[in-house]
Amino acid sequence: MFEERTLTGGLAEVGDAYAPDALVLDCQRDFETLDPAVAEELLLLTETVDPLDYDPDWVPEDAPEELREFVDADFTVGLPGDGGVAWTTQTEPPCVFVKPRLETSPEAFVDFLIAEALVEVSLGEPEQFLGFFGARYPEFAATAGQRLDPAGTYQLAVALYDAYLGLQTRRAFETWADDYPALHDSWADAGRRLDPRLSDLSTELARGQTTFPAAAELACSAVKHGRDLPAPFAALDTDAYRRHGADYAIRWTAKTFDALE
Repeated sequence: MFEERTLTGGLAEVGDAYAPDALVLDCQRDFETLDPAVAEELLLLTETVDPLDYDPDWVPEDAPEELREFVDADFTVGLPGDGGVAWTTQTEPPCVFVKPRLETSPEAFVDFLIAEALVEVSLGEPEQFLGFFGARYPEFAATAGQRLDPAGTYQLAVALYDAYLGLQTRRAFETWADDYPALHDSWADAGRRLDPRLSDLSTELARGQTTFPAAAELACSAVKHGRDLPAPFAALDTDAYRRHGADYAIRWTAKTFDALE
């Protein structure tokens, strides 16, 4: 199921600099949740596997099934829609998983996703938004639920945590031009590709051509690339959000939805 991936060049240097103990593993199949028998295969490569234990009280009764499964599962890495690279600190050492859905993706893009995961591993932040909001997730869900259904609330929570991580990883990416130029170019190119969509985002929202959670997903994904964001999402690209985390996210949601009334 898992095979250690050999890193070379700048990517290997990023691994050494940010997460020297982490294992990067190619996976034979896509997954989010692993059954116990498969999870035990990780013990052939790692010293320990210690699954997260989330408090079920953090999950509102009307939360989407994906979130309930995430909390109830024995061992989960990532959520549906997280993409082709996921990371976990539920193992010792930490692991970065490269899934087969990326087999047809350009090598430079895959390298950037792995580098991003290695930087995220180094931050000491939760793997998912539920760990970010913690016991305050019901408060966030109630705030967002004034305008969104449970699926939209879930999508917004994922986006907000993406922005929070992006504020931190961007500090690393911005310094890579000299040391890791190929990875820096991939980061910059991915950001430039978002600009046309970002420039139309406010108009699409006003015309009802996109939903608020979908707009947030796009805008928040652009935070790690340092792109200019339209209102109201520009308020997430701030040091205040990086410092105050979930508290800021909840207040931003309440203030934003009040303004949309």
